[in-house]
Amino acid sequence: MKKVFTFIGLVSAVAFSNAQIVINEIYTGGGILGATLTNDFIELKNIGTSTSTLSGATIQYGPVSGPFTQYHTLPNITLAPGQTYLIQEGSDGGGIINLVNPNLVVNVVFNFNGTAPTVGLGLGLALTSGKVALASNTTQVTGPTASNVVDFVGYGLANQYEGSGAAPSPSILNSITRVSGDTNSNNVDFTVTLPTPQAGVLAVSDISSSPASGNFIKNTLVKNNEISFRAEVKEVKVYTLSGQLIKTGSGINNDKLNIAELQKGNYIVTGVIDNKVVSQKILKD
Repeated sequence: MKKVFTFIGLVSAVAFSNAQIVINEIYTGGGILGATLTNDFIELKNIGTSTSTLSGATIQYGPVSGPFTQYHTLPNITLAPGQTYLIQEGSDGGGIINLVNPNLVVNVVFNFNGTAPTVGLGLGLALTSGKVALASNTTQVTGPTASNVVDFVGYGLANQYEGSGAAPSPSILNSITRVSGDTNSNNVDFTVTLPTPQAGVLAVSDISSSPASGNFIKNTLVKNNEISFRAEVKEVKVYTLSGQLIKTGSGINNDKLNIAELQKGNYIVTGVIDNKVVSQKILKD
């Protein structure tokens, strides 16, 4: 993340209130054959010590070489220290687990070459090499030191990156995740891990973009070994956060599923309601 701005950069960053909001995690394998997750995602995080706001910001994407080609807008976002913001991007059409309650589902992507925008999907992030920028406005980012760059991540063989080297390549099964702080060097700040998409409590100007599909479980905090469903649900499956299928819904009785055999911890539950796939995260205590 850029911490020193020129005068022009300061003008474009005024709305960010000295933001410490950075790109925290990038997953690029969404929906590819063999992937667990259905969508690519970008996760933002406030790594500062005070509340920060983004206003008029964009997420911009570029291929391994050449200029940035696409972007989408962000609503006004206010994040407390440590709070995350999950952005659902594009998909290759496969995968088995939906992102759980993303803060933003992107469905309009603009092209810098002036062609008609892409409607219905988010950014299609290249699997192993590319670049992503969090920018203060819609001006096309030219590189990691551009005045409108709030944070910049080049990964794999990307021709642009922060610092001395690019972040490692994600894969179908792995994301790249920020290690802790921000040294302004992508190869130092990011490591390869299993995807851990985390949606923060909504603090945006328009919460209508959040999908309602993640509300089919009554007790997301499970204390009595039974998951209770709000409606008749079919094809229930329970996964670990790493995507391992550990239970199916063959034991559903009166809209309840017994999970006594599962250890305490977080799980993702998927199912089908009215021919629509739904998913929700639970915590067994």
